[in-house]
Amino acid sequence: MRTETVTRALGDLTRLRIMRLLAHMELAVGELAHVLGQSQPRVSRHVAILCESGLAERRREGSWTFLRHAAPVTGSRRLLLSVARLLESAEAEDESFAMRCAEDRRHLAAIRSTRESHAQAYFARHAADWDRLRALLTPADEVEAALTEALSGQKLGRVLDIGTGTGRIAHLLLPESEHVVGLDRSPEMLRLARARLQDLPADRWELLQGDFVALPHPPASFDTVVLHQVLHFASEPAFPLAEAARVCRPGGRIAVVDLAAHAREELREQHAHARLGFTDEQMAAWLATSGFTPAPPLTLPGQGLATKIWVAERGGAQQRSLPHKAAA
Repeated sequence: MRTETVTRALGDLTRLRIMRLLAHMELAVGELAHVLGQSQPRVSRHVAILCESGLAERRREGSWTFLRHAAPVTGSRRLLLSVARLLESAEAEDESFAMRCAEDRRHLAAIRSTRESHAQAYFARHAADWDRLRALLTPADEVEAALTEALSGQKLGRVLDIGTGTGRIAHLLLPESEHVVGLDRSPEMLRLARARLQDLPADRWELLQGDFVALPHPPASFDTVVLHQVLHFASEPAFPLAEAARVCRPGGRIAVVDLAAHAREELREQHAHARLGFTDEQMAAWLATSGFTPAPPLTLPGQGLATKIWVAERGGAQQRSLPHKAAA
């Protein structure tokens, strides 16, 4: 990141407004266009300049492109903090700029409301199927309380929530975390998660589209990795667990929350479950192969299906390599 490039990027009122908006929440390019009252192609040009300067970063989710403040990289943290302080001072001291920023923030309320409306419509469309499944499971508040307790022994640090879905677990763990990344394959799920998290500090969380067998992160990126009710969608659970181990720091932890082994075949057809739960022996073997040392598992009875919580600590040695698999 070069100072002169950053200075040029900030030499436009629209781009200054965008940077102030991103301090409050991550926004799609179309949402930015709505707030700014400008055409989407014009806003896209401003977005490109901010991204090229290193001040912001884009992520595609299906047909949508989302924008957020750039994550600091080596040598850029001080400059990014200086830019943030400069923009805060500009809003405090320039009455005209402050009025424009306040008006922009008022438009964010409409964005939040629209996101929440879409989330409610999605839940309404799928309510019947989910109600039937939830009737079999351990109540969600009991599972979440048990998960929080199981992870309470040490700081959560940087957390990766694999298969974040509606963002419920990311929301649960955020207060005790340094930073939470929610990852999911589904753009629609990520939009639901964004609606849930949008009122929380924008610099404490982020959402990514990705696959649990090819995580878009370098090795040893996280202190805590969580897979909540997602591993049963993997035909080969060893592969996502190996990926979880790769991005987990030595001494970090993994928490797998999933169903105990069962025989309800209808879940394959109705809910696309590839695996009918897991035994403790299966999970212990996969975790050990991936370089984790498992703690004793916890069992939470349900009305028809028991939920298990497996927590394990990442060792310092590299996990044993798994056979190559092109797709899982």
